[in-house]
Amino acid sequence: MSALTQLGFLKKSHLSAGRSPTSMGLKYYVRNLMTPKNLSVSEEIGAKEKIWDYRNEFDRLLKETTKELANKTRSMAIATTDHGAIYSYGASNLLEEPEFFNIDVTKTVLSLLDNTNFWFEILKKANSQDEEKIIHLLIGEDLGMEHLEPCGFVYQNYEAGPHRGILGIVGPARFRYTSVVPVVDYFAELISTITR
Repeated sequence: MSALTQLGFLKKSHLSAGRSPTSMGLKYYVRNLMTPKNLSVSEEIGAKEKIWDYRNEFDRLLKETTKELANKTRSMAIATTDHGAIYSYGASNLLEEPEFFNIDVTKTVLSLLDNTNFWFEILKKANSQDEEKIIHLLIGEDLGMEHLEPCGFVYQNYEAGPHRGILGIVGPARFRYTSVVPVVDYFAELISTITR
């Protein structure tokens, strides 16, 4: 345990506390150790059926996709485009999580819905990374804003015809990553494939 703490994978908040994973530790777990719980074939078909009719209406496609993603993950779903549009759904899901009982945390997260510069920076970083298929995680201090320490953002790139962007979910840093990562991946891939 002390070796993992020295390497930066675990942290101890105070002397008598147990250790908890750092942002780096959670990312390592998700990318290298986690066994994802993939969607069943019937879940994939159900998701595809709900957004299929909108494949030729890009704005509506993103609206419906964020709605389905939010409902499936019980988080707030966000989609952005390279043209500055932001789509979100499920903000009320955040209020079911204890991290968001703190008004400062909730207020900061909700203020991000109006902050296109924040999302453009994330999109720029996501597009500049070589590993296009890797799931992206921003946890706590990675988000770079006060009050967001207990929050996490799981997202994936999509490319739908001439449109590029990110699709993801915002919620507590203690997401059930085994479940939410495959769902975010699937919906991002779905947007990319049904618009071809």
